Parts: sequence; structure tokens; C-alpha cells
Amino acid sequence: MSGPTPAFAVVIPAYNENTSIHDVAQRALAQLPLVIVVDDGSTDATAAALAGLPVILLRNESNRGKAASLRRGADEAVRRGADAVVTLDGDGQHCPEDIPLLLTAYRDAPQCIVIGTRLHARKQIPPARYYANRFANFWISWAAGQAIADTQSGFRVYPAALFARAVVQTGRAASFVFESEILIEAARSGVRIACVPINPVYGTHARPSHFRPVVDIARIVRMVAWRLLARGLYLRGLVRSLRTPG
Repeated sequence: MSGPTPAFAVVIPAYNENTSIHDVAQRALAQLPLVIVVDDGSTDATAAALAGLPVILLRNESNRGKAASLRRGADEAVRRGADAVVTLDGDGQHCPEDIPLLLTAYRDAPQCIVIGTRLHARKQIPPARYYANRFANFWISWAAGQAIADTQSGFRVYPAALFARAVVQTGRAASFVFESEILIEAARSGVRIACVPINPVYGTHARPSHFRPVVDIARIVRMVAWRLLARGLYLRGLVRSLRTPG
């Protein structure tokens, strides 16, 4: 499919990432010129660590959660002319050098969501995280009606307009629910979800992940269960989700 070349922006939500955010942002800038960092009410020197880098820095006065930060960053990207938004975490778990892999997949299928998937590298992933992600994959794929290889990876490319039109929660309690719910919402509106294998980085983070496998997966499953019940369990979606992931 041919068409105008999309304009991309990188959005990085950051909460207490002072030891890693400079490196992540600098490497992201080497891939794309428009990098937006949303400092989500950090209590450390996250903002100061970005001094000297040509990034757009947005600061939340208090910790509003990842969902709200992603939405704020995406809105700013659209305001600055972006057609698509690359999201990645500020803790160093994602390699900005993999951005071109995701952009290539997006250009091949414009207006889809592209996810950088990690679960193929099972030996590199902490067991609790691996099994929690597999559990979430089953439920979210069912509700989305598409097989999704890694529903919990935050390394993605989104059509920028999706953030504004998707009816999803963005409150602090929905911090890690958002990235699951937007997949379901997008799939139901006809957006295809594509997956590209990336190399995960574990064990070198500046701090433990903010994601809590038990609590956050429970919140995700509750959201998914509500959406499935609202559609009479959506058995057609279950059948579709059992096909090979995109």
C-alpha cells in the first residue's frame, strides 16, 4: 500500500527514571527527531537528567499514571503534526535501536498497531513476568478477536488519531490497564494488530518495574471480563484469537 510518508513521534512516559532516561531519550533521538518525554510527577531528578537534549519535556504536577502520560504525550505529538506515535518505556527495557523494525512494519500496513514482542525470548524473561503475560495474552486476544503475541509490551507504534477516538480509561487506577484496553477497543473498530519480535532487556534496569504482575494482571482481567460479558462472551472472538498471532 502506497501513500504519504507518515510523520512519527516518540513518546516516553517516565516516572522516577533519573538513571536511565537520558540514555533512552538520547538513543531515541538518534532514530527520530521528535521525542516527547512525559515526566509523571517524578520525585527524583528525571527532568534534570534530560538537560541538554532536544526533547519536548512535559511534566505532570503529580503522579497520574502511565495511561494519562501516554495520552498527554500522544496529544502533544498530534499537535506537532505526528501521524503515528512510537511508545517505549523510560527504564531501558526497550532498545530504541529497534524502532526502525516497528516503523517498517507500520509503513507496510498503515493505520495498524505494531507491537514489539518479547515472549519468543523466554529464557531472558523473569518467569513470573513471562507467565503473567501469557495469561493476559489469552484473555485480551479473546476480547480483541485477534491473536496477539505480546499484549503487555509497551514498545508500540500507534496511529496517532487512535488515542483521541478510543473510549478507554486513563485514570491512575487504569495505569497498566490502558495498554490492554486500547488493543481491544482498536480491534473492535477494525484496526489490525501486528507483532514484530524484538530483543528484551532484563536485569539492567535502574529500578524494579512499576508493573505489579498480580495486581495489574488482576485489573486487566477484570476489565477484559467486563468487556466479554458485555458482548455475550464473544465466542467468535475466542475462535479468532486461537489463530497464529500477527
